[in-house]
Amino acid sequence: MSQHLSEQEIIRREKLAKLREAGIEPYPAPLYPVNQYSADIKAGFTEETKDAYANVCVAGRIMSINDKGKVFFIKIQDSKGIIQLYVRRDDICPEEDKSYWDNLVKHGLDLGDIIGVTGFVFITKTGETSVHAQTLTLLTKSLKPLPVVKRDEEGNVFDAVTDPEFRYRQRYADLIINPEVKEVFAKRTLLVNTIRQFLNDKGALEVDTPVLQSIPGGAAARPFITHHNALDVPFYLRIANELYLKRLIVGGFDWVYEFSRNFRNEGMDRTHNPEFTILEWYTAYKDYFWMMEITEQLLERVAIALHGTTDVQLGDKMISYKAPFKRISIFDAIKENTGIDISDMDEAGLRDVCKQLHIDVPGNIGKGKLIDEIFGATSEHNYIQPTFIIDYPVEMSPLTKKHRSKAGLVERFELMVNGKEVANAYSELNDPVDQRERFEEQVKLMERGDDEAMFIDHDFLRALEYGMPPTSGIGIGIDRLCMMMLNQVSIQDVLLFPQMRPEKMD
Repeated sequence: MSQHLSEQEIIRREKLAKLREAGIEPYPAPLYPVNQYSADIKAGFTEETKDAYANVCVAGRIMSINDKGKVFFIKIQDSKGIIQLYVRRDDICPEEDKSYWDNLVKHGLDLGDIIGVTGFVFITKTGETSVHAQTLTLLTKSLKPLPVVKRDEEGNVFDAVTDPEFRYRQRYADLIINPEVKEVFAKRTLLVNTIRQFLNDKGALEVDTPVLQSIPGGAAARPFITHHNALDVPFYLRIANELYLKRLIVGGFDWVYEFSRNFRNEGMDRTHNPEFTILEWYTAYKDYFWMMEITEQLLERVAIALHGTTDVQLGDKMISYKAPFKRISIFDAIKENTGIDISDMDEAGLRDVCKQLHIDVPGNIGKGKLIDEIFGATSEHNYIQPTFIIDYPVEMSPLTKKHRSKAGLVERFELMVNGKEVANAYSELNDPVDQRERFEEQVKLMERGDDEAMFIDHDFLRALEYGMPPTSGIGIGIDRLCMMMLNQVSIQDVLLFPQMRPEKMD
């Protein structure tokens, strides 16, 4: 990264040196006895409660300075909002010596500096709740200027910094100058906590499973590869935690879940990030019909926790998470959107359909991937309201139980919201012989050049041979669910630090 300093950065470093020369430490010991926050003061202060605000201590980052000579009006931003400080020279320096005022307040402060003040709360003549400062302490000197953001008198932003390259790469600065971004991530935490509480109340057990895996199983995806030096073997960052959670069902747990950090060495766009969070849970003695119902209950709960209603704004659409959700088979969905019935077609017939629909597909993928490509190109984007796409062909689902009444299909659903997959669920395959055959079919696809085909996990097959009870499992993309629930158009807007190409170094 370039070390060339701008004029402002040079000036700030000169101020830093002068402060130290004057005996003012620009980075003092961290303990500062904050006892109030901006939003709490504004919400709680009245003439009747003023005695409770007669001795407050607040701290925050300087967002504006209005120099009136012997009085400064300074606005600071803390973790809950912005509040005005009334800073008068004779209060800060009541004795004859005014050098502290001159060195620090008059000539040493900049936008972005972090300061703390003690004093009392009052309301100015213009009606603004403010802190009348009696002491002022520099807590951190800022050496890099923040981008200028213009606000009106009420604090509303009308000249926001929106450049995604800046915002995602320098999230720390984005959070300072666009404080509403913090609300997105506070609600993301509320979303996760709501899900966790929902599952805990149902009796599920939260567990942890390995991130480093000798075999990348549980999904059709290209993995990241690393090397374990002590064992001198390759390891993979997990693409899914499914097979480990199923091992726990074999071991006797009835319901386990994990918020799993997964990694897939694939493309990046507005709905995909190579590192992402997924919730998976597995429940013994349940099937995919039960799983659809419990998923509806969960998403209703999340929507109400975040918004107080099951109707959630997403762009120019209103998404209703009120159960029940629509259900339609993948073949019927394709027929509904193309007029073509592909349910009895072989691989050659599916390739002909792809040509007819102008869908460009690789030559090394099999029947399952072809159906997936057709659905993705023609149908997926049309399911805006929550919709369960159900009953997939067996070729698309190597870990899923065969359908109890429909030959050639499996008991699987994907939940679509706003044209994107949010969840994927099965009645889990627990027949070890059938599972081995499915894995062997995946190896054949790998030999054809499909780098997303699954490896054979022999230990998982061994676990199944001990016997896994009838089980249903689901994976819910937390990042994508956050996009849907928090009205964000890009996955990067719900990730604090999304992956980006490294900056060039000078």
